[in-house]
Amino acid sequence: GLHVPGTAFVQPGDALREELTREAARTVLAIVKSRRYAPIGQMVDEKAIVNAMVALLATGGSTNHLIHWVAVARSAGIVIDWNDFSALSDVVPLLTHVYPNGSADVNEFQAAGGPGLVIRELLDAGLMHEDVLTVREGGIREYTREPALVSRQAQSVGTPSPEERRFDQHDTPRETGTLVWHDIGASRDEAIVRPTARPFSPTGGLKLLTGNLGRSVIKVSAVPEDRLVIEAPARVFDSQEALQAAFTSGELAQMCEENAAHGVVCVVRWQGPQANGMPELHKLTPPLAVLQGRGFRVALVTDGRMSGASGKVPAAIHVSPEAAAGGPLAKVVDGDVIRLDALTGELQALVPQAQWDARPVRAMPEDLRQRNGIGMGRGLFAGMRQRALTAEEGALSWT
Repeated sequence: GLHVPGTAFVQPGDALREELTREAARTVLAIVKSRRYAPIGQMVDEKAIVNAMVALLATGGSTNHLIHWVAVARSAGIVIDWNDFSALSDVVPLLTHVYPNGSADVNEFQAAGGPGLVIRELLDAGLMHEDVLTVREGGIREYTREPALVSRQAQSVGTPSPEERRFDQHDTPRETGTLVWHDIGASRDEAIVRPTARPFSPTGGLKLLTGNLGRSVIKVSAVPEDRLVIEAPARVFDSQEALQAAFTSGELAQMCEENAAHGVVCVVRWQGPQANGMPELHKLTPPLAVLQGRGFRVALVTDGRMSGASGKVPAAIHVSPEAAAGGPLAKVVDGDVIRLDALTGELQALVPQAQWDARPVRAMPEDLRQRNGIGMGRGLFAGMRQRALTAEEGALSWT
């Protein structure tokens, strides 16, 4: 409820986008003129945070939000964690098939009904709070409608049809008209977005994993059912570049062939908030996807983040506490059998308890520590990294 309804996926340069920008200014002025009290500190409350979490789960959205929403909530004095996401995921249906959960992109999602259709379905099903404050006087219901430009000619001859009111985002309208909002109606493509009565899945596709390796999350909405449980020997890497090198040399493929019945679990550590600021690890999924495409059983366990890069390969990400903070990933050695079970929510190193307890926690290699502090402004943020909380706590540098 913090922006003008329906603006999220309208292309820059489109005439509709230009008018929506003007509408944003009009919205701010209307709040001031009417003296309606709508500060951001009032809008971002517990119900708004729950709505954001529900929308994330219903759309199979970015796992980045498992950190970002936690941080936003804490900034507003609200404490949420992955238990809350997991509990909501159990009851929120998956309503969209958009990459990486499907082949459609966000433009196709917008054309099929977009966020407005999803919000309407969730509100009607009682899965979102309607009594929340927004920048619009009509509240969250205004966000279930779709913006469009009505040409002056159409206005002069009567109410336009939906086709007349809606311009393709790749086309330029012949003239700028009046901004209006209208009901979206049914989904225009149920291969992309569906009503709550016919969801792609009855759950949001997010699972919380726990065990002696810590707490982690996995997005299973795109993972094949026969890959939801992987139990295989670990191959430990200190960076995504090291994993790529092992793939390029054929080492990973050879390991998979030697353990064909089980496969391999790649552990990539020293990638959390304290280690290097937790950058996106976009280079991990492609090589593992190639191996999985060849029929091998592979999985990934990392204290880093991957966002949309996590797809069909089972990936336990954001492992907390991270290795750099003394987390259990720093104990793992090559050959340890790792069990990743997205059905029971288990992330476990199958090492005898006495041996696991006695095993030392490895420190981050000094050359890696030095490299992590160089370049891209990392030196400026060294103090913040040292104080960073876990990913589950929003990776904040304050308590």
